[in-house]
Amino acid sequence: MKLQATRALIAVVAAAPTFAWATNGYFSNGYGVASQGMAGVGIGFPQDALAAAANPAGIAFVGNRIDGGISLFLPDRGANVSGNGYGANGDYDGNNRSIFVLPEFGVTYQFLPNVYAGLALYANGGLDTGYAHNPYQAFGATGSAGVDLEQMFLSPTIAYKLLDRHAFGIGLNVAFQRFTASGLQPFTGMSVAPGNVTDQGADTSVGVGVHLGYTGEITPTLTVGVTWASKIHGRFDKYKGLFADGGSFDIPENYGLGFSWKVTPAWTVAADFQRIMYGNVNSIANPLANLFAGNALGSSDGPGFGWRNTNVIKIGTSYDVSSHLTLRAGYSHSSQPVASTETFLNILAPGVVQDQATLGATWKPDAKTSFGLFYGHAFKNTVNGDSSIPAAFGGGNANVHLSEDVVGVSLGKQF
Repeated sequence: MKLQATRALIAVVAAAPTFAWATNGYFSNGYGVASQGMAGVGIGFPQDALAAAANPAGIAFVGNRIDGGISLFLPDRGANVSGNGYGANGDYDGNNRSIFVLPEFGVTYQFLPNVYAGLALYANGGLDTGYAHNPYQAFGATGSAGVDLEQMFLSPTIAYKLLDRHAFGIGLNVAFQRFTASGLQPFTGMSVAPGNVTDQGADTSVGVGVHLGYTGEITPTLTVGVTWASKIHGRFDKYKGLFADGGSFDIPENYGLGFSWKVTPAWTVAADFQRIMYGNVNSIANPLANLFAGNALGSSDGPGFGWRNTNVIKIGTSYDVSSHLTLRAGYSHSSQPVASTETFLNILAPGVVQDQATLGATWKPDAKTSFGLFYGHAFKNTVNGDSSIPAAFGGGNANVHLSEDVVGVSLGKQF
């Protein structure tokens, strides 16, 4: 089994550079095909070896198992510019690349009485845009424009079960980030490091954070969960002239709570609440107005993307049709991270979808093997600009939009 787990981990790592994700801002909506079939619910409803990604305490309730999955992610993103005095008006398609691969892997094992260990590898989030017709061309940009942000987490986790009904977990989130930007030449003259704003190739960053959680079976039918993950520090030196604080790009702190309720032995309803603290990361949260208040790009209080803290509510249900077949469905809604006054730079990062619906199923040919699948659709959403293009760029508005489709499959094995 150790050899099989090692081979699976190598395979996932090899595929990792192809992922991107942008559902709740740029965070993934869920981890594991079972969870994603229920719109990402998982804080109080652990289902497989990816449970640690949502709540490290959850690994104490899934048994000894190994799970691997892969999803195909198809976003549709773009922008419209209107009322601009420099001739930037028009529609812009940000889909230079339209299909992304999202791998994930998890293993859990009880190695002492009441003590459980887990290891999960998964895409935490990301954003990608690619505009063959550069939206900033009217301001002097050349070539195509876009950004590519990728985040992969490796999460070793330990959980302790108390009285067979309560579990406390702690894990490390080892975060790998990769970033590229191109076609942003008009902004180089507004930076403290003009040579590190655009077209510097890929830069990477590795950081570590802490993830804490609790899962408890309050009654035979009601389970609750609480989780918190720390901010993870990151930096892109090649883009120290783009991001505030000299290229700093931290992954924000987030926390949440959830519950699951067995309405009947076969039917479960579950829900999560999550809060993502984008507003506490300067490179993400600082408004573009900071630039015109004397704070150049890349400075300690330089402009960012103007994102706000985001609340996410997820609700899902699962139904055991038989001992072989489980069906799932879910719906999630998030508050809007992108302010209407900040859409000019968010042409590059239109993480504006708010509502997602999902369907999923698991087939168990025997007691130890499971095959899962899910489909999710994030409904198209547009944020229309509100005087979002500064007068220095000819005024007017940028209107950004995004929709998403994702389909995934998984294989799980108990041992």
